[in-house]
Amino acid sequence: MPPAKKSRELDLSAFPPGTVTEYSTLLCLACIFDLFTSQLGLAPRTAYSEIKRYAPSIEELTAPTAVRPFFDSEEKHPHCPYCNAAKRWHSRLDTFRIEGVKSTDTARRALAKSLPTKDNQFQFIETRSDRRSLFFDWLDTQRGNLDLENESWLIDATRSFLERLEPKHNWSEVFADLRSVRRSQRLEVGWERAGSRLFLAPSLYNEVLVVQYLISRSHTHAGHTFEGRITLAELIRRLRYSGYLGANEIDESDQFGILERLVEKLSGGSARTKLYYVVDRRNFLEKVKSVYSRYAT
Repeated sequence: MPPAKKSRELDLSAFPPGTVTEYSTLLCLACIFDLFTSQLGLAPRTAYSEIKRYAPSIEELTAPTAVRPFFDSEEKHPHCPYCNAAKRWHSRLDTFRIEGVKSTDTARRALAKSLPTKDNQFQFIETRSDRRSLFFDWLDTQRGNLDLENESWLIDATRSFLERLEPKHNWSEVFADLRSVRRSQRLEVGWERAGSRLFLAPSLYNEVLVVQYLISRSHTHAGHTFEGRITLAELIRRLRYSGYLGANEIDESDQFGILERLVEKLSGGSARTKLYYVVDRRNFLEKVKSVYSRYAT
């Protein structure tokens, strides 16, 4: 998806990394206008008024696989896969999901105050979810954003996980020119950087391994981690030997039961949290007007 012009981009720099998830999809206005004018028999002006008020659901805007009249394409000049309409008939809808945690409250309120309210250029939606669902959404985002064929993704995934764990910390500085991440033999908690290496306390390092396994296990026959390619049984064996399972009172005997407990620990489980969605409708409104002018003439 081509990026928006710099002057139109939302400034999200005040939000801690890992607290904002961006979604982008294309909407075929030719399909929509055809539905309103040809199938429902509305006049172009009436169709235009109805379509301007159209507010897609969060499910439509963030679905992993777009459904008509939405579609995704990486092409510079895409055509609608349903009606073959050219690029001039498409609008782009960008959606930003902000996690409702303390570290985002001030920035979120400031963003809401700074955005124009005229013509509903931005749509604000508040929902609730649980930490477990958010964690799996985050894992899916990592799979989509990381190049799992390049081993450098292991360090990138570690950074993303730490950004979620400690969102207020400047991880860009910590990971600048970093060459390796290792298990510390002397730290009991936290982390430290020495030269081009980052050392993690054993418990934190183990959690990184679990995250790496979860991100990559559907991509390969086994999960890919700092410790190489390992199966779930091998991962659990390492966690048990290192004392991580015992320290966290994970005593299930079944490996999938243990995995469930690990996910519960890393995600926060069923704890509820607020989510705030900001839908950028500016391109949509501009394109609807442009398409209407074609129908009207």
